Amino acid sequence: MSTLFNPTIAHLSQHDYNTGKVQPMERYFDIKMPFWRFAFNTLVFSCLGLLPPLVLYIALSPGFVEMLFGSGPALSRLLRQILTNGLLVVFSVNYMSFFLYALSIAKHGKGAVLAHVLLIDPPARVILFVLLHGLVYFISADWFGSFGGDRMQALRVVGPTLVRSAFFENISGVYLYATLVSALPLYTSVIDCGLENCASRSAWFQMLMPKLPGKLGPILLAFVLFGSVAMMITAVVGLIVMLQSSGV
Repeated sequence: MSTLFNPTIAHLSQHDYNTGKVQPMERYFDIKMPFWRFAFNTLVFSCLGLLPPLVLYIALSPGFVEMLFGSGPALSRLLRQILTNGLLVVFSVNYMSFFLYALSIAKHGKGAVLAHVLLIDPPARVILFVLLHGLVYFISADWFGSFGGDRMQALRVVGPTLVRSAFFENISGVYLYATLVSALPLYTSVIDCGLENCASRSAWFQMLMPKLPGKLGPILLAFVLFGSVAMMITAVVGLIVMLQSSGV
């Protein structure tokens, strides 16, 4: 991990780009990059991933645009919520995911990156997303007086809030799908890398490749993984709600 703080920026040769040896995500997330550059790239990806679901959420909420640009404090509250909750959660989840990718490339090589990232990243993404929401809600109760200033009430609403977020019924749905939108180029790159480097050694890949529609194959598989993560989060928080309602 210390190599991430190396002050020397890793330069990839033009030959590597031209020959296709470097996956697109490797240009932006390399273990040899200094921390500030890696974090800045993560921030850019997080903001780009946050924007489409946020715009969609505002557009689908009747009267939301008028309320935001009215005379009340709605806009400032939304911006505060996005900065202190949404962007923090999306950035943290993405940083974990991108660092896992860069570390897997550096330690195990491209041939093994598929298994290491796609088996570890989805459950880690789910756990971190839920835990960060609980932490942010808990702190918000103290700092901003949210949830009536009751920290336990803040924790109790995490489950129901995240269940509704999977159906895009609240602002947390924006954050959920923002983390997944940001993951799409990563998953596509990893799957594409796996198809190129693991096909000759993995029997299940040899059976899968003929069924994929050319260059769209990795993208379609990335969307399948996208949906799987969303369902995993819904299942986990649904279990939390059940345990809360049963008094466990």
